[in-house]
Amino acid sequence: MPQLLHLDASARRASLSRRTGAAFADAWRAATPQHTYVHRDLAARPVPPIGEAWTTICDTLLREGIVEPARYREAVRTDAQREAWAVLEPLLTELLAADVVLIGTPMYNFGVPAQLKLWIDQVTFPRMDLRPRRFVIASARGGSYRPGTPRAPFDHQERYLVDFFRGHYGVEDTLVIGTELANSTVDPALAERLPQHEQSLAAALAEAAAAGRRMAREASEAPAGRSLAAALAKTAAAGRRTADEGSEAPDGQGR
Repeated sequence: MPQLLHLDASARRASLSRRTGAAFADAWRAATPQHTYVHRDLAARPVPPIGEAWTTICDTLLREGIVEPARYREAVRTDAQREAWAVLEPLLTELLAADVVLIGTPMYNFGVPAQLKLWIDQVTFPRMDLRPRRFVIASARGGSYRPGTPRAPFDHQERYLVDFFRGHYGVEDTLVIGTELANSTVDPALAERLPQHEQSLAAALAEAAAAGRRMAREASEAPAGRSLAAALAKTAAAGRRTADEGSEAPDGQGR
């Protein structure tokens, strides 16, 4: 059954990125009530940062040519690695089970919130291919960073995510639904831009709802991603035995 993974990263409980993401998720759930919906609030339940054990898991994956997510558990061999795996496994399982990954994120200091970057670090491994999953970014920014604007070169939020999903996961068609000029609601210097912000927000909410309905139907017609999650579950026990009985992997190479 198709699944939507919905992540929220804003520190604000009533944020515009949360509102836009909710418009997509509500439309998805209404269009196909039988679909599975998983929500993770990265601000309310922060993910811990990766540690050295995570890096040594990556070293073993590279050294032994393990690229299938269902086999990642084979690289978990030491007590420290098992502790790291206990943190990341539920996050990774949610990601692999998803057909669509919806990320609600504001721009903080030209980039993404630390909470979102921590999640990305935990679930990302060498040569990871997440096609044919779809990624949707529900974005909000205080100013205007659209292509052609003076501040466009400083966009390390939407552009970073699109580039990362393409470059590391192989996902070429990330959908970005953004609201601009949010600071016009509080900053007197941007007060004259308030009508543009309101227009941007209205357009984003309408686009999010339409995209949620459309992508729910598309997932029904061509469900994807569940096979990887099933394979991960099937091999978990075998991988656990391999990790528990195998010898310790060599230390990492200083990365």
